[in-house]
Amino acid sequence: MTRVFSGIQPTGNLHLGNYLGAIRQWVAMQREHESIFCIVDLHAITLPQDPAALTQSTREIAAAFLACGLDPAACIIFPQSAVQAHTELGWILGCHTPMGWLNRMTQFKEKAGKQRDNASLGLYGYPVLQAADILAYKATHVPVGEDQKQHIELARDIAGAFNRAVGQEFFPLPEPIIQKESARIMSLRDGSKKMSKSDESDYSRINLTDDADTIAKKFKKAKSDMIEGISFDVEQRPEASNLLQIYAALSQQTLEQTAQQFVSASFSQFKQELADVAVAHLAPITKQMQHLLKDTAYIDDVLRQGAEKAHAIAEPVMQDVRRLCGFLAL
Repeated sequence: MTRVFSGIQPTGNLHLGNYLGAIRQWVAMQREHESIFCIVDLHAITLPQDPAALTQSTREIAAAFLACGLDPAACIIFPQSAVQAHTELGWILGCHTPMGWLNRMTQFKEKAGKQRDNASLGLYGYPVLQAADILAYKATHVPVGEDQKQHIELARDIAGAFNRAVGQEFFPLPEPIIQKESARIMSLRDGSKKMSKSDESDYSRINLTDDADTIAKKFKKAKSDMIEGISFDVEQRPEASNLLQIYAALSQQTLEQTAQQFVSASFSQFKQELADVAVAHLAPITKQMQHLLKDTAYIDDVLRQGAEKAHAIAEPVMQDVRRLCGFLAL
Protein backbone atom coordinates (compact mmCIF):
# COMPACT_ATOMS: atom_id res chain seq x y z
CA MET A 1 0.00 0.00 0.00
CA THR A 2 1.22 3.49 -0.86
CA ARG A 3 0.26 6.12 1.69
CA VAL A 4 1.19 9.77 1.10
CA PHE A 5 1.51 12.40 3.83
CA SER A 6 2.37 16.07 3.53
CA GLY A 7 1.50 19.38 5.16
CA ILE A 8 1.67 23.17 5.01
CA GLN A 9 1.92 25.68 7.84
CA PRO A 10 -1.02 28.07 8.36
CA THR A 11 1.14 31.20 8.44
CA GLY A 12 0.49 33.92 5.89
CA ASN A 13 -1.18 33.62 2.51
CA LEU A 14 -0.50 30.63 0.31
CA HIS A 15 1.34 31.70 -2.81
CA LEU A 16 2.13 30.51 -6.30
CA GLY A 17 5.16 28.55 -5.08
CA ASN A 18 2.99 26.58 -2.64
CA TYR A 19 0.50 25.84 -5.39
CA LEU A 20 2.92 24.81 -8.15
CA GLY A 21 5.45 23.15 -5.88
CA ALA A 22 3.05 21.24 -3.64
CA ILE A 23 -0.73 21.55 -3.81
CA ARG A 24 -1.17 20.91 -7.54
CA GLN A 25 0.97 17.80 -7.11
CA TRP A 26 -1.26 16.70 -4.21
CA VAL A 27 -4.39 17.11 -6.35
CA ALA A 28 -2.93 14.72 -8.92
CA MET A 29 -1.95 12.24 -6.19
CA GLN A 30 -5.20 12.09 -4.23
CA ARG A 31 -6.87 9.53 -6.49
CA GLU A 32 -3.74 7.48 -7.11
CA HIS A 33 -2.64 6.97 -3.50
CA GLU A 34 -4.12 6.94 -0.02
CA SER A 35 -3.45 10.61 0.72
CA ILE A 36 -3.30 12.58 3.98
CA PHE A 37 -2.80 16.35 3.83
CA CYS A 38 -2.30 18.23 7.06
CA ILE A 39 -2.44 21.89 8.11
CA VAL A 40 0.51 21.83 10.49
CA ASP A 41 -0.57 24.35 13.13
CA LEU A 42 1.65 22.78 15.80
CA HIS A 43 4.67 23.55 13.64
CA ALA A 44 3.41 27.11 13.22
CA ILE A 45 3.71 27.87 16.93
CA THR A 46 7.46 27.20 16.93
CA LEU A 47 7.45 30.94 16.23
CA PRO A 48 5.11 33.41 18.03
CA GLN A 49 1.56 33.48 16.62
CA ASP A 50 -1.52 35.56 17.28
CA PRO A 51 -4.20 32.98 18.25
CA ALA A 52 -7.04 34.65 16.35
CA ALA A 53 -4.87 35.02 13.25
CA LEU A 54 -3.81 31.36 13.48
CA THR A 55 -7.45 30.26 13.59
CA GLN A 56 -8.26 32.36 10.54
CA SER A 57 -5.16 31.20 8.68
CA THR A 58 -6.04 27.56 9.33
CA ARG A 59 -9.43 28.07 7.70
CA GLU A 60 -7.86 29.98 4.80
CA ILE A 61 -5.42 27.14 4.12
CA ALA A 62 -8.29 24.65 4.18
CA ALA A 63 -10.27 26.85 1.77
CA ALA A 64 -7.23 27.03 -0.52
CA PHE A 65 -6.83 23.25 -0.46
CA LEU A 66 -10.45 22.80 -1.49
CA ALA A 67 -10.39 25.58 -4.09
CA CYS A 68 -7.28 24.10 -5.70
CA GLY A 69 -9.02 20.76 -6.14
CA LEU A 70 -8.39 18.61 -3.08
CA ASP A 71 -11.51 16.52 -2.51
CA PRO A 72 -12.42 15.44 1.07
CA ALA A 73 -13.99 12.33 -0.43
CA ALA A 74 -10.68 11.34 -2.05
CA CYS A 75 -8.17 12.43 0.62
CA ILE A 76 -7.93 13.40 4.28
CA ILE A 77 -7.62 17.11 5.18
CA PHE A 78 -7.24 18.09 8.83
CA PRO A 79 -5.39 20.34 11.31
CA GLN A 80 -2.41 18.69 13.00
CA SER A 81 -3.42 19.76 16.52
CA ALA A 82 -6.73 17.87 16.25
CA VAL A 83 -4.96 14.48 16.34
CA GLN A 84 -3.01 13.88 19.55
CA ALA A 85 -0.89 11.13 18.00
CA HIS A 86 1.39 13.83 16.55
CA THR A 87 2.49 15.23 19.89
CA GLU A 88 2.57 11.87 21.70
CA LEU A 89 4.66 10.20 19.03
CA GLY A 90 6.81 13.32 18.75
CA TRP A 91 7.89 12.88 22.38
CA ILE A 92 8.51 9.15 22.00
CA LEU A 93 10.58 9.61 18.84
CA GLY A 94 12.46 12.47 20.48
CA CYS A 95 13.69 9.92 23.03
CA HIS A 96 15.23 7.96 20.13
CA THR A 97 16.83 10.97 18.41
CA PRO A 98 20.43 11.90 19.25
CA MET A 99 21.02 15.65 19.59
CA GLY A 100 23.87 15.32 17.11
CA TRP A 101 21.34 14.52 14.39
CA LEU A 102 19.36 17.66 15.17
CA ASN A 103 22.49 19.80 15.32
CA ARG A 104 23.05 19.06 11.65
CA MET A 105 19.66 20.42 10.55
CA THR A 106 20.30 23.45 8.36
CA GLN A 107 16.77 24.86 8.63
CA PHE A 108 17.11 25.39 12.40
CA LYS A 109 20.38 27.24 11.86
CA GLU A 110 18.73 29.46 9.24
CA LYS A 111 15.62 30.25 11.30
CA ALA A 112 17.38 30.69 14.63
CA GLY A 113 20.22 32.75 13.13
CA LYS A 114 22.27 34.67 15.63
CA GLN A 115 19.54 34.21 18.28
CA ARG A 116 20.20 30.47 18.52
CA ASP A 117 20.49 30.49 22.32
CA ASN A 118 17.07 32.15 22.56
CA ALA A 119 15.36 29.84 20.06
CA SER A 120 12.64 27.60 21.46
CA LEU A 121 12.92 23.88 22.09
CA GLY A 122 10.00 23.52 19.68
CA LEU A 123 11.96 25.12 16.85
CA TYR A 124 14.96 22.90 17.61
CA GLY A 125 12.85 19.75 17.78
CA TYR A 126 10.72 20.68 14.74
CA PRO A 127 12.16 17.84 12.60
CA VAL A 128 11.24 15.23 15.24
CA LEU A 129 7.61 16.38 15.21
CA GLN A 130 7.78 16.30 11.42
CA ALA A 131 8.94 12.68 11.62
CA ALA A 132 6.03 11.93 13.97
CA ASP A 133 3.60 13.53 11.51
CA ILE A 134 4.70 11.05 8.87
CA LEU A 135 5.24 7.94 10.98
CA ALA A 136 1.98 8.21 12.96
CA TYR A 137 0.28 7.11 9.74
CA LYS A 138 3.06 4.78 8.59
CA ALA A 139 3.23 6.92 5.45
CA THR A 140 5.41 5.46 2.74
CA HIS A 141 5.91 8.60 0.62
CA VAL A 142 6.21 12.31 1.36
CA PRO A 143 5.96 14.94 -1.40
CA VAL A 144 8.35 17.73 -0.40
CA GLY A 145 10.47 20.49 -1.84
CA GLU A 146 14.20 20.03 -2.26
CA ASP A 147 14.78 22.14 0.87
CA GLN A 148 12.88 19.62 3.02
CA LYS A 149 14.72 16.55 1.78
CA GLN A 150 17.09 16.64 4.78
CA HIS A 151 14.14 16.40 7.16
CA ILE A 152 12.78 13.32 5.38
CA GLU A 153 16.21 11.72 5.59
CA LEU A 154 16.13 12.42 9.33
CA ALA A 155 12.64 10.89 9.59
CA ARG A 156 14.05 7.75 7.99
CA ASP A 157 16.92 7.73 10.50
CA ILE A 158 14.51 8.18 13.42
CA ALA A 159 12.24 5.42 12.14
CA GLY A 160 15.27 3.14 11.85
CA ALA A 161 16.40 4.02 15.39
CA PHE A 162 12.96 3.15 16.80
CA ASN A 163 12.82 -0.08 14.79
CA ARG A 164 16.22 -1.16 16.14
CA ALA A 165 15.18 -0.29 19.69
CA VAL A 166 12.06 -2.46 19.54
CA GLY A 167 13.70 -5.22 17.51
CA GLN A 168 11.38 -5.21 14.52
CA GLU A 169 10.70 -3.30 11.30
CA PHE A 170 7.72 -1.46 12.74
CA PHE A 171 7.86 1.85 10.87
CA PRO A 172 8.39 1.96 7.10
CA LEU A 173 11.23 4.23 5.98
CA PRO A 174 9.40 7.03 4.12
CA GLU A 175 10.56 8.02 0.66
CA PRO A 176 10.59 11.66 -0.47
CA ILE A 177 8.76 12.57 -3.68
CA ILE A 178 10.47 15.62 -5.13
CA GLN A 179 8.78 17.24 -8.08
CA LYS A 180 11.51 18.16 -10.53
CA GLU A 181 9.56 20.69 -12.58
CA SER A 182 8.62 23.84 -10.66
CA ALA A 183 9.60 22.31 -7.32
CA ARG A 184 11.30 25.58 -6.35
CA ILE A 185 9.51 28.72 -7.47
CA MET A 186 11.72 31.66 -6.59
CA SER A 187 11.07 35.20 -5.38
CA LEU A 188 9.99 37.75 -7.98
CA ARG A 189 12.42 40.20 -6.39
CA ASP A 190 15.43 37.90 -6.08
CA GLY A 191 15.80 34.82 -8.25
CA SER A 192 18.28 33.26 -5.82
CA LYS A 193 15.72 33.03 -2.98
CA LYS A 194 12.71 30.78 -2.72
CA MET A 195 9.27 32.42 -2.95
CA SER A 196 8.21 32.74 0.68
CA LYS A 197 5.20 33.72 2.77
CA SER A 198 7.56 35.35 5.26
CA ASP A 199 9.30 37.70 2.79
CA GLU A 200 8.74 41.31 3.87
CA SER A 201 7.94 42.40 0.30
CA ASP A 202 4.52 41.36 -0.96
CA TYR A 203 5.89 41.98 -4.47
CA SER A 204 8.16 38.96 -4.02
CA ARG A 205 5.26 36.52 -4.44
CA ILE A 206 1.92 35.92 -6.13
CA ASN A 207 -0.63 35.16 -3.41
CA LEU A 208 -3.55 32.87 -4.21
CA THR A 209 -5.79 35.69 -2.96
CA ASP A 210 -4.36 38.33 -5.34
CA ASP A 211 -6.77 39.82 -7.88
CA ALA A 212 -6.00 40.16 -11.61
CA ASP A 213 -4.69 43.72 -11.36
CA THR A 214 -2.36 42.83 -8.48
CA ILE A 215 -0.98 39.81 -10.32
CA ALA A 216 -0.30 41.88 -13.44
CA LYS A 217 1.38 44.63 -11.39
CA LYS A 218 3.60 42.15 -9.53
CA PHE A 219 4.81 40.48 -12.71
CA LYS A 220 5.39 43.88 -14.34
CA LYS A 221 7.59 44.89 -11.39
CA ALA A 222 9.34 41.49 -11.18
CA LYS A 223 13.12 41.80 -11.33
CA SER A 224 14.66 41.20 -14.75
CA ASP A 225 18.05 41.79 -16.40
CA MET A 226 19.53 43.77 -19.30
CA ILE A 227 20.34 40.78 -21.55
CA GLU A 228 18.49 40.75 -24.86
CA GLY A 229 15.85 38.05 -25.32
CA ILE A 230 14.59 35.51 -22.78
CA SER A 231 16.65 32.41 -22.00
CA PHE A 232 16.97 29.80 -19.27
CA ASP A 233 20.24 30.01 -17.32
CA VAL A 234 19.86 29.62 -13.57
CA GLU A 235 23.42 30.76 -12.83
CA GLN A 236 23.61 33.80 -15.10
CA ARG A 237 19.92 34.72 -15.40
CA PRO A 238 18.12 33.53 -12.23
CA GLU A 239 15.15 35.91 -12.55
CA ALA A 240 14.51 35.15 -16.24
CA SER A 241 14.85 31.45 -15.50
CA ASN A 242 12.34 31.67 -12.65
CA LEU A 243 9.75 33.46 -14.79
CA LEU A 244 10.21 30.88 -17.55
CA GLN A 245 9.63 28.07 -15.04
CA ILE A 246 6.46 29.75 -13.77
CA TYR A 247 5.10 30.19 -17.30
CA ALA A 248 5.95 26.59 -18.23
CA ALA A 249 4.24 25.24 -15.12
CA LEU A 250 1.09 27.34 -15.51
CA SER A 251 0.76 26.59 -19.24
CA GLN A 252 1.67 22.92 -18.64
CA GLN A 253 4.33 22.85 -21.34
CA THR A 254 8.00 21.93 -21.12
CA LEU A 255 10.65 24.43 -20.14
CA GLU A 256 12.25 23.94 -23.54
CA GLN A 257 8.99 24.82 -25.31
CA THR A 258 8.57 27.94 -23.21
CA ALA A 259 12.15 29.09 -23.71
CA GLN A 260 11.79 28.65 -27.48
CA GLN A 261 8.49 30.53 -27.48
CA PHE A 262 10.02 33.62 -25.87
CA VAL A 263 13.61 33.44 -27.15
CA SER A 264 13.21 36.71 -29.08
CA ALA A 265 10.68 38.41 -26.79
CA SER A 266 11.22 41.52 -24.71
CA PHE A 267 10.74 41.28 -20.96
CA SER A 268 7.70 43.58 -21.12
CA GLN A 269 6.01 41.32 -23.69
CA PHE A 270 6.93 38.16 -21.79
CA LYS A 271 5.73 39.54 -18.44
CA GLN A 272 2.38 40.56 -19.95
CA GLU A 273 1.80 37.10 -21.39
CA LEU A 274 2.90 35.52 -18.11
CA ALA A 275 0.44 37.70 -16.18
CA ASP A 276 -2.38 36.71 -18.57
CA VAL A 277 -1.64 33.01 -18.10
CA ALA A 278 -1.41 33.39 -14.31
CA VAL A 279 -4.69 35.31 -14.06
CA ALA A 280 -6.52 32.77 -16.21
CA HIS A 281 -5.20 29.92 -14.07
CA LEU A 282 -5.55 31.46 -10.61
CA ALA A 283 -8.77 33.53 -10.91
CA PRO A 284 -11.08 30.49 -10.49
CA ILE A 285 -9.12 29.41 -7.41
CA THR A 286 -9.34 32.86 -5.82
CA LYS A 287 -13.07 33.09 -6.54
CA GLN A 288 -13.73 29.66 -5.01
CA MET A 289 -11.63 30.49 -1.94
CA GLN A 290 -13.68 33.65 -1.36
CA HIS A 291 -16.88 31.64 -1.69
CA LEU A 292 -15.73 28.96 0.75
CA LEU A 293 -14.55 31.44 3.37
CA LYS A 294 -18.09 32.77 3.64
CA ASP A 295 -19.12 29.37 5.05
CA THR A 296 -16.72 28.65 7.93
CA ALA A 297 -19.12 26.01 9.30
CA TYR A 298 -18.54 23.95 6.15
CA ILE A 299 -14.77 24.35 6.37
CA ASP A 300 -14.78 23.37 10.04
CA ASP A 301 -16.92 20.32 9.23
CA VAL A 302 -14.46 19.20 6.53
CA LEU A 303 -11.58 19.56 8.99
CA ARG A 304 -13.47 17.79 11.78
CA GLN A 305 -14.31 14.81 9.59
CA GLY A 306 -10.75 14.74 8.29
CA ALA A 307 -9.40 14.69 11.85
CA GLU A 308 -11.68 11.77 12.70
CA LYS A 309 -10.40 9.81 9.70
CA ALA A 310 -6.79 10.66 10.55
CA HIS A 311 -7.29 9.59 14.17
CA ALA A 312 -8.78 6.28 13.02
CA ILE A 313 -5.53 5.54 11.13
CA ALA A 314 -3.10 6.86 13.74
CA GLU A 315 -4.63 5.42 16.92
CA PRO A 316 -4.01 1.71 16.11
CA VAL A 317 -0.40 2.66 15.26
CA MET A 318 -0.08 4.44 18.59
CA GLN A 319 -1.54 1.48 20.49
CA ASP A 320 1.23 -0.68 19.04
CA VAL A 321 3.85 1.99 19.79
CA ARG A 322 2.72 2.18 23.44
CA ARG A 323 2.86 -1.60 23.73
CA LEU A 324 6.33 -1.75 22.18
CA CYS A 325 7.50 0.96 24.59
CA GLY A 326 6.17 -1.00 27.56
CA PHE A 327 3.46 1.47 28.54
CA LEU A 328 0.66 0.01 30.64
CA ALA A 329 -2.65 -0.25 28.77
CA LEU A 330 -5.44 0.86 31.10
